[in-house]
Amino acid sequence: MTEQKKPLRLGVNIDHVATIRNARGGPHPDPVRAALLVEGAGADGITAHLREDRRHIRDDDMRRLKDEIGLPLNFEMASTAEMLQLCTQVQPHGCCIVPENRNERTTEGGLDVAGQHNFIAPFVRELTDAGIRVSLFVDPEAEQIHAAKSAGAPVIEIHTGAYYEATLKTEPALYKAELEKIRAAAELADSIGLEVHAGHGLTFLNVQPVAAIPQIVELNIGHFLVGEAVFMGLAETVKEMKRLMQDARTGGLY
Repeated sequence: MTEQKKPLRLGVNIDHVATIRNARGGPHPDPVRAALLVEGAGADGITAHLREDRRHIRDDDMRRLKDEIGLPLNFEMASTAEMLQLCTQVQPHGCCIVPENRNERTTEGGLDVAGQHNFIAPFVRELTDAGIRVSLFVDPEAEQIHAAKSAGAPVIEIHTGAYYEATLKTEPALYKAELEKIRAAAELADSIGLEVHAGHGLTFLNVQPVAAIPQIVELNIGHFLVGEAVFMGLAETVKEMKRLMQDARTGGLY
């Protein structure tokens, strides 16, 4: 009998709509308007990363997103006291804790949950006590997945950045090895009761092998969708990504 695959959701990260706005100042383009457009195009959630330096999303953006969109809001943030306070004030559906470095252009890797367990576990507990569902952004490594479970997080998001980098190179063995790491990580996390999400560097060209992994129930994609919207329009870009994801899920690619 064929295993029934879990539904697969698309969370759209709208950070870089705010990046464009901030490049010139003023209110345009409005990331909340983008979120509403994405909602109408069939996305299942909105992700926004409030960084310490406010390089794109700002505090008021988070509040407006929570108040004005109908989709679940995923509040990405570093594990700092300031962000904890803001997140509990905004009360999003979920919070994804990510590592953050002011000098990085984008998130460069997963959290070291194993090495920072005694710091992260109380942080997870405070968010959970506030009624916010917590995910931890981790590399596809068994040690980090077990540590996430021990820290009390119900969800992990697998960092797919190394997979993305591998897809840019003409080395099939490297690509296959990175995909296998994601697959093994998803299987392990699911087997110990964690909900599995994935994201970072996913595009039209590389999303389907990840989308086909049955234990993964959500993909969070941002930079590519906002960039491709220049050519296709944001709504059409979201629709095409969802089509590719669903085809991978039902088309026997896994």
